[in-house]
Amino acid sequence: MSDDLQALVDRLPSLGDAVLVTLEMTLGGAVLAMVVALVLGFGARTRSLWVRGPSRVVIEFFRGTSLVVQIFWIFYVLPQFGFKMEALAVAIVALGLNYGAYAAEVVRGSIESVPTAQWEAATALNLGWFHKVRRVVFPQAWALMIPQLANLLIQLLKGSALAFYITLHDVFWWIDNLQRDTRDTFFSYGVGLVIYFVIAYVLTWGMNWAEERAKRRLGRGTRPRLRDVFGLKPGVPTEIARVKGGVA
Repeated sequence: MSDDLQALVDRLPSLGDAVLVTLEMTLGGAVLAMVVALVLGFGARTRSLWVRGPSRVVIEFFRGTSLVVQIFWIFYVLPQFGFKMEALAVAIVALGLNYGAYAAEVVRGSIESVPTAQWEAATALNLGWFHKVRRVVFPQAWALMIPQLANLLIQLLKGSALAFYITLHDVFWWIDNLQRDTRDTFFSYGVGLVIYFVIAYVLTWGMNWAEERAKRRLGRGTRPRLRDVFGLKPGVPTEIARVKGGVA
């Protein structure tokens, strides 16, 4: 065990770079996925078949094919047609397209969950489609979709480990090298579990904060509390807590 700990200490200086690469893939892929999700999510619910049809095809294609195959196809096949990208860019594009297809269904479902009366009220105010969505519909849908997007963000983080196969020096690459040094699978991959858990928990904190903030903007909550932001389970709204306290 002492040899394993020494190997871990020796490799710690390179862990920061590995975590940075993983975060670049995760956050870059998340931004691209959100853009893809908004475009495809709104496209999949339009009345025009010329827009809805291609949107559904793209969603089903990227949801129905393997992320590994998509990464390999972009990294190894596209260069044969003259389109060559750096490994990090390949990972971000593949993750963004794959998880963006899943997130598109979240966007579509959340938009459709907004009561029809809200659309009608916005129409009565003579708002154009863009302002209707931006000012009335999307803020309500955003609060609904954040919990599901948080799950997809964690899945995206774990999916980023596949970039190890296209030579990226991410956290999984670091863990693999630690295993080569120690030849102790239990210890090395146990450390890996802890590292990925810590990163995922930090991302969960951020999404909890975003959810509380979105609810507050809608008047459904108060200023985000540390207990709500850092907790694993949703906090009880302040109004409900007051009622329970009064009843007790």
